[in-house]
Amino acid sequence: MQFGKQFMVRAVLATFGIMALAAVSTQGLAATPASSANVITYHYDNLRTGWNPNETLLTPAVVQSSQFKSIATAALDDQVDAQPLFMANQKIKGQGTHDVLYVATESNTIYALDAATGAILLQRNLGKPVPQSALPGQCNNNGPNIGVTGTPVIDPAAGILYAIAYSYERKQQTYRLHALNLSTLSDKTMPAVITASGQLSDGSTYTFNPAVSRQRAALLLANGTVYAGFASFCDEAADQSRGWVLGWNASTLAPLPANHLDNALAQSPDNFFLTSIWMSGYGLAASAAGDIYFVTGNSDFSGTTYDKHLNLTESVIQISADLRKVRSAWTPKGKELGWQVLDQYDLDFGSGGAMLLPPQNGQPSSLLVAAGKVGVLYLLNADDLTNGQKGNKSILDHHNMGECWCGPSYFTGADGIGRVVTSGGQSGAIWKVDTANGPHLEGEFALPAMVTGQDPGFFTSVSSNGTQANTQIVWAVSRPTSDQDTSVSLYAFDAGNGTELFSGISGDWPNTGGNSNIVPVVANGRVYVASNKTVSIFGLTGGAAAKPMLGGRKTPEPLAAGQHEFYGLVTRIAQYSMSVLKRDGTMVTVDIGAAERAHRVAPPAIGHGVMVRGTMGQGGVVTAQVVGHAKPQRALWPADR
Repeated sequence: MQFGKQFMVRAVLATFGIMALAAVSTQGLAATPASSANVITYHYDNLRTGWNPNETLLTPAVVQSSQFKSIATAALDDQVDAQPLFMANQKIKGQGTHDVLYVATESNTIYALDAATGAILLQRNLGKPVPQSALPGQCNNNGPNIGVTGTPVIDPAAGILYAIAYSYERKQQTYRLHALNLSTLSDKTMPAVITASGQLSDGSTYTFNPAVSRQRAALLLANGTVYAGFASFCDEAADQSRGWVLGWNASTLAPLPANHLDNALAQSPDNFFLTSIWMSGYGLAASAAGDIYFVTGNSDFSGTTYDKHLNLTESVIQISADLRKVRSAWTPKGKELGWQVLDQYDLDFGSGGAMLLPPQNGQPSSLLVAAGKVGVLYLLNADDLTNGQKGNKSILDHHNMGECWCGPSYFTGADGIGRVVTSGGQSGAIWKVDTANGPHLEGEFALPAMVTGQDPGFFTSVSSNGTQANTQIVWAVSRPTSDQDTSVSLYAFDAGNGTELFSGISGDWPNTGGNSNIVPVVANGRVYVASNKTVSIFGLTGGAAAKPMLGGRKTPEPLAAGQHEFYGLVTRIAQYSMSVLKRDGTMVTVDIGAAERAHRVAPPAIGHGVMVRGTMGQGGVVTAQVVGHAKPQRALWPADR
């Protein structure tokens, strides 16, 4: 594998920034966000706006006061990657009616908590989770267990919570889709074991493999169907893992007759496939017409395998509700930021999610925004994403917003103008949606920088009392900054002027190798932050603030006899070796040939962090069994061992 030439440019792009693309214009329109006070899906609605326009109590003035603080915490059994969901006035069997917060953990436990006190009303375990040791390459982008990762979804009319559990049974990985009764957490119908198959370009059949497939993106309930996207565990087992969109009838859990396999190529130059759907946990979106939208990640690092029919790598995709037809897709093109560069240097477009905008004044088509690792925010015509073919102008606008392992939010201001909230790098920004001069985004102001770490970006949500002036608040949760300080904090910003209103520790995230994709949930005068083994509840009280509950440090997976693990920066890449500068200043030569042949190498890049697990050989050369990516900040690297 010739890494050297292919991975040098990534460091240059990250260091010196991104060249702008030429903008073109067209028009747009979409569907409205949900008006319910309940939070039944990821980012509040199927457009994924992250906007709760029904918050009458928490205004900027109130949140800035001494009355707003942490009021309660709840202890859980594991890390929470899924966003909590909220149901007001929910009946719980034998316990009356409560405002209920539903939380899913990586130990496959579903909790129903009293939303005011954090008291456990119900809990149900859906099976033994998969241990990190059983993952391809022991992928370090997660906690010690992998259970429910993708955010569940609620059908309030049917009284059902849908969740996908990842379980370890007789040392075999299995995914099951559950339909749980909101009042009891019992199964309303027999859980469905997830299976699928697709046809590759040579006519052979590719079968869904739960051992190499990660269900990370939030579930979507639309068109009477539950949809889920699948990705990989890190970039390990890339010779086997491919992205999927699968769907099931919401009433029977029967799979749809068709599914969508993102990468249907039978061969690639490096036997490297993927085209995963991960989006840092952001959810698949659905338009009012029922079409499904998502963003894909990287494929073969040769930068040669994009195919508009067989492999829509690094693309925003619009697919029909029955998953039979890709209606349109938009893929970045060009020498600087085209899909070739994104694939070659692991600059996934799919590190961020796609958000559909609610209707904009005078616009006859839909608008969509998306951004990924390179930090370019694209405004697209969601009704036709065909890359300008046949005269279509799908790109409406673009801006540099900061690198993004994140997803956008939206709200409408008191002036009736829609606004997009982004969160690239260490700070957020608010953009006006200007429809008077052809749809484009006009930067309004940046939000104050947060104290945040891991990969760039974070997640936001917005609360307001409709479009009433002086009620809009942007909420965000930071990521840990070091392996010693793994705390995360809730932030609140005045969406009218950018002023920071509040910040306070809301939990911790000792899994510094995997991102804390935490979405703050605002409902009925309270804010909920789920992190490592805890949920913190913020609200109004005249009493003392509740002390944040910290879950403790992550215990690393045991090493095999004679095996070592260390972190460092890549300084040189050759055909089957690389040089790594360790944190103590020593240089180590790493033989990556065996790991590459076993497809246990996440492609490295000069100047970037790397994790090496292997054995010491003659002359001080380390023979790697696994090579993974490491965070850019040395402070986040766990101790060498």
